[in-house]
Amino acid sequence: MLLGIAYFPPISYFALIAKGMTIPPATPPVVYIEARENYQKQSWRNRCRIYAAGGPEYLNFPIVHEGTHELPITGIKVDYSTPWVIRTERAIASAYESSAYFDYYKDELFAILDSKPETLFELDMRIIRFFLKKTGIEADIRLTGEYLPQTDKYGEDYREILHPKRPNTVLRDLGLEKPYFQVFARKNGFVPDLSIMDLLFNEGPGSILYLKSGISSH
Repeated sequence: MLLGIAYFPPISYFALIAKGMTIPPATPPVVYIEARENYQKQSWRNRCRIYAAGGPEYLNFPIVHEGTHELPITGIKVDYSTPWVIRTERAIASAYESSAYFDYYKDELFAILDSKPETLFELDMRIIRFFLKKTGIEADIRLTGEYLPQTDKYGEDYREILHPKRPNTVLRDLGLEKPYFQVFARKNGFVPDLSIMDLLFNEGPGSILYLKSGISSH
């Protein structure tokens, strides 16, 4: 399977990774993350979607734009000249401070943001690995060594399928179009395929059970 890099990725991203898991875990599925592409604007690479009091809300972070389109994704630097880290942490806390598991995970998660990784790729990878660990998804994460626009070299290619501007059928295809508890659902209704943080903060260790429909059992 081939995925693009993503910032606080959507639930569908982790559902795809979990698809290759077995219960009990055997050999972890191999998942490749695109590391040789050029940066693309308005993608999940530096934005995510959470559930705030007023409804779904996008969070993003700025990058340094010097020669952006000529650099591989691993060379894109994060711009820390504005206090976006503090604003992001406040927005996340405001949205999830009353969720069941926010206090349990927040310190370790915010420590990643506070450490201010130099590059977009490093920041995103640390966040992805955090959520893999906390949700209990086991996977052999590898990086691509070359950029191939269209390829089946790495298995199913989801790089352009998961995109904030394009709807997809990933959760439906995996049998995961089902609600879980959300803090503001009673007020605004259930919102599917938000950032994985929405699932983890609300379901905690039970997150893997929510994703279990996409996991084959042997």
